[in-house]
Amino acid sequence: MQRYLGPMVDLAERDETLPQHADVVVIGGGIAGVSTALFLAERGVDVVLCEKGYVGGEQSSRNWGWVTARNRDMRELPLCLASGRLWSGMNERIGAETGFRRTGSLRAFSSAEQQTTGTVWLDDARQFDFPARIVSAAEMNQMVPGSRGAFVGGLYAQDDGRAEPQKAAAAIANGARKKGVKVFIRCAVRGAELTAGRVSAVVTERGRIKCSSVVLAGGGWSTLFLRRLGVRLPQLLVQASAMRTVPFEFAVEPTLYDDRFSLRKRLDGGFTIGDPFATLTDITPDSFRFAGDYFAMLSMSWRRLGFRFGRRAFREWTRSSNWGLDQVSPFEQVRVLDPVPAQGLLKDTHKALVAALPDFADVPIAQQWGGLLDVTPDAVPVISNVEKVPGLFLICGFSGHGFGMGPGAGHLMADLVTGKPPIVDPTPFRYSRFIDGSNPKPKAGF
Repeated sequence: MQRYLGPMVDLAERDETLPQHADVVVIGGGIAGVSTALFLAERGVDVVLCEKGYVGGEQSSRNWGWVTARNRDMRELPLCLASGRLWSGMNERIGAETGFRRTGSLRAFSSAEQQTTGTVWLDDARQFDFPARIVSAAEMNQMVPGSRGAFVGGLYAQDDGRAEPQKAAAAIANGARKKGVKVFIRCAVRGAELTAGRVSAVVTERGRIKCSSVVLAGGGWSTLFLRRLGVRLPQLLVQASAMRTVPFEFAVEPTLYDDRFSLRKRLDGGFTIGDPFATLTDITPDSFRFAGDYFAMLSMSWRRLGFRFGRRAFREWTRSSNWGLDQVSPFEQVRVLDPVPAQGLLKDTHKALVAALPDFADVPIAQQWGGLLDVTPDAVPVISNVEKVPGLFLICGFSGHGFGMGPGAGHLMADLVTGKPPIVDPTPFRYSRFIDGSNPKPKAGF
């Protein structure tokens, strides 16, 4: 049986001897976790980062590589803009290549209705001094050679950019390690210990670490980890699929997406391609636990969402959610979520791409992969403390926006842990919105 593997990632350096104590333990080596560790270390905090698989192994290496504020929810937009500024100096900050390039991004419009919706969004975004403009069909033809009038216009955000998912997380982790962070790979955290109700230690598969704070950057694993602590986090996983071409010459620099395809030029000269809206979701126990939380989202997105009962669903229906800290945990049983890409969706995506950009018709596809997005009911991440458990902080639920927001989110999390003035207002990202009756809902995109 063929096994589909995600893109090959650069390997992060690691430590070997587990310390007995630290100020903060960061759980998870994705872009949010390593960015948090970096900014904490820059403030002199003693940080240990534990990753159950390998750094950047899940969605942080499987995403499209976009660094964009365009088309974001207004609740996220200030953080996206702050993150873009941090990306622009990240290579120099860590002394390594993340692949970041400021190339701009294009949202292509295929109808006048879309263009009207985009114009309304841009008018709203101007309150944040967002640098973008509506472009005409003629300009789109110039910016996207070979499109042959496929688009009636677009929205161009000149300060957006792109980075390399297969490089960035490991590069930032190595930069954090140079600043004192201890990084442990294949070191699952089985759970947290509490003393008088607050965090006092974590127990890993290699041993126990005393600490005063824990930052959970566990992506799609976060809900399961929190359930053992009695903390309810509504979060569901949806699968997206992507592919990349072999290197070839095509004169488009901005990242580009339409209703049916997205396109991002890679450092290796190829392009990463995906569908911006089509996803699959497995029917799991959490589908029923959180059904009420997701009613609004489902009503907005059901036309592009496929349901199934597959291998992941069966695994989640049969696994325990209350293991002992001296027992092998689910985080050790599955080190990396590596779903099979949806061949039918990718075929449709490629067909739509070729219809708009015929130059891609004969370009070989080098690889396909799947990834799981951790989605919250309002599609806005959680970057917050948990009042119920002092010393516990969450940074997860990025809903497909996490790669571009990673450095900004990590900076904000470091602000919250250390009590410093936050880089942006953290109120939209508070965990309490799920339990205080706020009934958070997603905003329609375009």
